[in-house]
Amino acid sequence: MAGFPRIAVDPQICGGRPVVAGTRVRVTDVLEMLAGGATADEITADFPYVSHEDVRAVLTYAAAQADHAVVLAAE
Repeated sequence: MAGFPRIAVDPQICGGRPVVAGTRVRVTDVLEMLAGGATADEITADFPYVSHEDVRAVLTYAAAQADHAVVLAAE
């Protein structure tokens, strides 16, 4: 995926949902763990094939997806 080399989307993996590249760990899984209070250290301990850089990449990807153009009302 252009701009996000640590994030992959493949229709054959997790139904095409974004995952940490080379794994079946979905972006949403990592985000839910972080939202639930898990630290990056805890996530990487539980999933040793996910690195701290992967966790940062998930956050960067999520931030980019949440960004949108500002829509102004017509005057």
